[in-house]
Amino acid sequence: MQNWYHIIPRNTGLSSYAWIIFCVLPFYFVFRSSSTPEVIIGIVMIVLFFATYRLSFLSQGWPVYLSVSIEMTISIVMTLFFGYVYFSLFLAFYIGNLQSKVGFITLYVIHLVTTIAAISVSFFILSDAFFAQIPFIVISVIGVILLPFNMYNRNKQEKLEGQLKDANKRISQLVVMEERQRIARDLHDTLGQKLSLIGLKSDLAGKLVSLNPDSAKNEISDIHQTARTALKEVREMVSDMRGAKLEDELIRVEQILDAAQIDLIVEGNWQLSDVPLLVENVLSMCLKETVTNIVKHSKATFCRIKISQLPKELLITVQDNGVGISDEIDSYKRHGIQGMRERLEFVNGRLDIDSSDLTSITLQVPHIIKHSKEEGLL
Repeated sequence: MQNWYHIIPRNTGLSSYAWIIFCVLPFYFVFRSSSTPEVIIGIVMIVLFFATYRLSFLSQGWPVYLSVSIEMTISIVMTLFFGYVYFSLFLAFYIGNLQSKVGFITLYVIHLVTTIAAISVSFFILSDAFFAQIPFIVISVIGVILLPFNMYNRNKQEKLEGQLKDANKRISQLVVMEERQRIARDLHDTLGQKLSLIGLKSDLAGKLVSLNPDSAKNEISDIHQTARTALKEVREMVSDMRGAKLEDELIRVEQILDAAQIDLIVEGNWQLSDVPLLVENVLSMCLKETVTNIVKHSKATFCRIKISQLPKELLITVQDNGVGISDEIDSYKRHGIQGMRERLEFVNGRLDIDSSDLTSITLQVPHIIKHSKEEGLL
């Protein structure tokens, strides 16, 4: 706001030509005076007013109030001695641009009182000149009353709109970042398990190729099928992230643990009821990541997976007899623990780790009853 329109205000409801007239008009009121000293004093005050008015937009703190005080004084003098009241409109515009609520109200009240008082006195001092311009004086008083509030509210609205625009831009950036992280986690979870299974079966096929060629062929066939499945899942995930059912995920978990020659015990009812698809999808991804970590890092020979559907929460506990997370905590963090925590936090869940006896990872989410379509329409 440091341009020419500090002298000629804009967005006030008046044309720029009207403000140009208000800038030229004081010279007419001054030059019609018969006294040369009065003309000189009037011109000096006009120049001083516009110079101070221009500088007031560049000032901060107490110089603002000093500038406005000088401008108010000049406006009162021009009203009382020359009959020119329209500097009050410039002041009304400037006061409406103040950011401080206290400063705005204080200067608004002072300006309104002094303007009305100066006009009232001038009706007795310069009666002829003032009665000739009563309609314009009334309009000026209305402007002094309404213009500051109009400008103040407009500036406040523009500021809020700017903040809203910045907030929306920031939200868009955060959404993009979150989406990238989500895709990265999903790619890691989806490809990580399948590639681990391919690696395990490749090692097994290499061992069986000379001992049992038929079994080696079967393992190679499984590798081929797993690779095709992985490619299909990646394509589905990129095109449209599908909801992973927990019961289906358990079948894939059994396959990878069997390929890793890790004994598996499954407990509980895996046919979930009244569980939102989003929650089930999150649990499926977390279970997949947990089992992948067991296969890669635990060196376990035994794994137990238990699901418990309690009245207030759903628990999935995965135990193994491996080396324990405490021995390789950094490794576990690098391979998905943090990602699982973030996923569970998204559905108000949590992840607990216990390595006191068997290594135990518990996935917990609060039980939320899934609303029916009829309920959703109410």
